[in-house]
Amino acid sequence: MKQKLIDKFQNKEARVAVIGLGYVGLPLAVVFAKAGYKVVGIDSSKEKVESVNKAQSYIGDVPSEELAGLVATGTLCASTDYAELSNCDAVSICVPTPLGKTGDPDMSFVLAASEEASEYLHAGMIVVLESTTFPGTTREILLPALENGSAATNGKLQVGEDYFLAFSPERVDPGRTDWTTANTPKVLGGVTPNCLEVATAYYGNAIETVVPVSSPDAAEMVKLYENTFRAVNIALANELLLMCERLGLDAWEVLDAAATKPFGFMKFTPGPGLGGHCIPIDPQYLSWKLRTLQYNARFIELATEINGEMPRYWAQRIQDVLNDAGKPVKGSRVLILGVAYKKDVSDLRESPALDIIHLLCSKGAFVTYHDPYVATLEIEDLHFTSVPDLSGALQEADCVVIATDHTCYDWDEVRDAAQLIVDTRYALGR
Repeated sequence: MKQKLIDKFQNKEARVAVIGLGYVGLPLAVVFAKAGYKVVGIDSSKEKVESVNKAQSYIGDVPSEELAGLVATGTLCASTDYAELSNCDAVSICVPTPLGKTGDPDMSFVLAASEEASEYLHAGMIVVLESTTFPGTTREILLPALENGSAATNGKLQVGEDYFLAFSPERVDPGRTDWTTANTPKVLGGVTPNCLEVATAYYGNAIETVVPVSSPDAAEMVKLYENTFRAVNIALANELLLMCERLGLDAWEVLDAAATKPFGFMKFTPGPGLGGHCIPIDPQYLSWKLRTLQYNARFIELATEINGEMPRYWAQRIQDVLNDAGKPVKGSRVLILGVAYKKDVSDLRESPALDIIHLLCSKGAFVTYHDPYVATLEIEDLHFTSVPDLSGALQEADCVVIATDHTCYDWDEVRDAAQLIVDTRYALGR
C-alpha cells in the first residue's frame, strides 16, 4: 500500500483534499494543484467555497487570475461536503487552532476535522495535520480519532501499513513574495517511518524542500519554537524601548548601532505589540502543554506579559503627547493609520492596533482610522469604517498614530499634515 500511494504521487495521479480554505489552506491547495494533483478544497463556509469555484480569491497571496486557470481546467474545486474525502488519496488539515478565553488551546476545529476524516478514512490514504498545535496532538488526538473511525474499526486499518499519518507545520507569512508556500522548506514528521516516507512523496512533489524529522511531536515542537523565538526576541526589543525611555536614550539608535555587528546579533524591533495568528498564540500552546507537565515556561510567560502590555504603553504615550500639547485625550480626535497586524496585508487577527483603539475609546477619545486594506472593522460593540479622505483626516486629527506602516503611505505627507504624531513603527525614522 505504501509503494502504491507513493507511485500515485510521483505520477501525479493522486487526488488531494485540503480541509480549511483560509490563509494556510487556500495557498496550499493552489500549490498542490499547480504541481499536478487534482485538488478539492473543503470548508464549512459556503461563501469561501463559492468564491473558490467562481475563481474569486479572498486571500491576498492568491491572485484571482491564478485561481481562475486552475478552476477552469478542473484541477482545483471546492466543496462543503466531506464525502469528497472518500475519493481522495491525501488529506491536509489546515483548520484554525485559537486559544480559548482562559488561554487554553481550543482544539474544536481539529477535532471536527479529525472526525470527518475518520468517517471517510480508507486504505491507501495519508492524512497530514498542518494546524499549529502542542506537541503530541497528532498522536494523542488525531491518531485515536482515525483509529475509532467507521472504516478503521475492529482493526481493519493499521497506521503505517494501510493508511498513513503525519504532521507538517505551516509556515505562511502573509504578504511575502520571496518566501511562499512553494519554496519555504517543509518540515515533516510521520507517526511511523512508512508514514514519513509517504508524506515526503506527497509534499516533495509540490514543495521545493522537505525537511524530515523523527516524529510528529518533533515537527509540532519545531513550529512552536520558531514562533516562541520570535516572540521572546520581540519582547526583548520592546523592553529595550521601555528601558531606553527611562535612561533618556534613543532605542532605535541603539538598535541600529547594535545591528552593525556582523555576528552574534539578530535585529528585532519594538512596536505596538504582537499580531497575527501565530506569534501571539503559538508560544501559549507550548506553555500550556508544559504546565500539564508541572513545568513553568518562564521565558514565554515573561515575553507574553511584556508584549501584551505594549498597546497600553502606546495608549498612555498618546495621552501624554496630547497632554504636552495642552489637549486632554477625552474628546480629542485621534486618527489611527493602519489597523492590520502587519504592513501590506488585510489580516486583523490579534492586531495590537485594535487594542490601542479600544483603550483610546475607553479614555473618551474620538477615534477614526484609515487602512487601504481594511474597509470596516468591529471592536466589541463599536463599528468603524476607514475614512475615505486621508488628507483631510490627517489635517483634522489632533493626533495621528502610526500603528501599521503600510508601504503605500506617503510619510512626508503624514509628517507635513499632522499636528501631532505617535509613531509606533519607526516609519518616520529618528
